[in-house]
Amino acid sequence: MPCLTQTLVIPDLHADPERLEASLRAAPSGARIAFLGDFIDAGRTVARPDDVAVLDRVMALMDTGAAVGVMGNHELNALLFHRQDAEGMPLRPRDAKNRAQHRSFCASFGIGTPEALDRTAWFLTLPLWLDLDGLRLVHACWDPGAIATIAARRPDGRLLEDDLEEVAAKQTAFARAVDLLLSGPEIPLPPGVGFHDAAGHYRDRVRIAWWRADARTWREAALSVPEPELLPEAEIDQERGVAFYGSDEPPVLVGHYKMQGPPRLEGPTAACLDYPGTPCVYRWMGERRLRPDGLEGVGGS
Repeated sequence: MPCLTQTLVIPDLHADPERLEASLRAAPSGARIAFLGDFIDAGRTVARPDDVAVLDRVMALMDTGAAVGVMGNHELNALLFHRQDAEGMPLRPRDAKNRAQHRSFCASFGIGTPEALDRTAWFLTLPLWLDLDGLRLVHACWDPGAIATIAARRPDGRLLEDDLEEVAAKQTAFARAVDLLLSGPEIPLPPGVGFHDAAGHYRDRVRIAWWRADARTWREAALSVPEPELLPEAEIDQERGVAFYGSDEPPVLVGHYKMQGPPRLEGPTAACLDYPGTPCVYRWMGERRLRPDGLEGVGGS
């Protein structure tokens, strides 16, 4: 049944103001805007990156109540990158790989500066998940167990500064739950099975498309595998702990995964909207099952 106010869901922006404005133009008059996180850190395909412009626009929309949003893994990474532990070491290593990923943000705000700390502090106002009257939003994975673990300590789903050192270490159930919601499930392949990723690195763990309701085998569920036929046709055993999203659950939308090809719905109640090569949004009108015509392509870099 349609709701009175539509919700326009916008996935990962990665410091692309052109994509942000193109996405906002798709919003029907009076629609609520909902962001899926990863506002910052431009990739190589962003023609004119501007972390400042994107954050200013998003923050203004949220401040006026016109928009809501969840935290992405890039926001969490930034919180950790610019903060130090009790011994003065960064909570996220400031190595070449992480500096490259975080380059556009650091070009605007520096590293560990008062400006960087102030901007990243705003990320703590973003919840790790949202349930909007029947529409669920999370950056990478909706997992009821992980949500319950976090909610037992942080009922509103928002992290505090005091949580960050624990989250960075990824050793506790709480920290692993945060990582699952923001980065998604990655599980070991069966013994002796592996693959080479797009960069040529050998992997014995694989990302899982938990939103594919009918996926059961390694080949059907795996993500980011250049040659899926190299994976087993066997079903993923229950001991791996993968919880595929049920077709009787409320709809949930995520970003994060950098999907290839034209945007598409891969399940009746759960979908990834992150298609960097062909950006899209989703217009939710209160439906219990996602509509193919709810997907709408937008411009941008």
